Amino acid sequence: MPDREDDFLTPATRLLEKKREMIEVEQALNTQKEEFQMKTESLQQRRAELEHKEEKLKDSLFKFDKFLKENDSKRKRALRKAGEERQLAVQKEREAMRLRAENMQLQSRKERLVHRQERNSLYQHYLQGVLERTEEFQEVQEMIDRFNTLMATQGKLLQRELEHQEKTEREKARLLHYQEEAHSQILELNNQLADLQAQLEKARAVVLEWESHWAQIQNTAAENTLRLGQIRMATLNLFQIITKQMHIKSDVSIEDTELQLEKIKVCFMDLDAIYKDLTPQTPIVSIAN
Repeated sequence: MPDREDDFLTPATRLLEKKREMIEVEQALNTQKEEFQMKTESLQQRRAELEHKEEKLKDSLFKFDKFLKENDSKRKRALRKAGEERQLAVQKEREAMRLRAENMQLQSRKERLVHRQERNSLYQHYLQGVLERTEEFQEVQEMIDRFNTLMATQGKLLQRELEHQEKTEREKARLLHYQEEAHSQILELNNQLADLQAQLEKARAVVLEWESHWAQIQNTAAENTLRLGQIRMATLNLFQIITKQMHIKSDVSIEDTELQLEKIKVCFMDLDAIYKDLTPQTPIVSIAN
């Protein structure tokens, strides 16, 4: 029950409050006693296990000294584990000391509550008088149970309201987290889209460059084809003129430009030799004197 000033409480309410406090303290004491006993037994068992492990560890250290020297890392791990277990035992001992201190405090509180109960026994007489004047309840315990039921119902309602509030907060947090994730994904997709657009622009520029290069290649190829055709025509004309002038019969194909050039070369060599034979040699006059 909420704290109230004694001036605003009726005797029946005070007695119910004291009774409830006494019951809660007794229940808490019993629970803590059981927990303390269980922890004490667990601690004793753990201590015995630790002592047994420590004896086994000592025996292992004597029997496997050479092995432990060769495997120093394993020995260190074993020693560290033993140290941790000793430290855990010390912590458990401290916990046991703390629980004993708490038990002493609870015992002292129980004595104070018992003393308070004795002082507030007059409220029991008051409740008895109220019970005698009412027809709804047959015993004082029924009034106390009804009060406890109402308090428990109120507590459940408050707990349910708190759970609903927590659930609402969790849903709000989930919604906010989802919105943040969606925003992050949108930003990431926008960045990816910008990168892809930049890559597309670069690819378009490369395509335009290669298209320009390909057009240039095609133009160069056309020019070379034209030149080649002109060379072929000139070679064929020259070949036909030479063979006609020199009365040379030849079965060279008009498409075989290379063979035509070879024939023209041979004719020019022959003409050059004839020219040299027909041209008189002019003596070289020495002007040394």
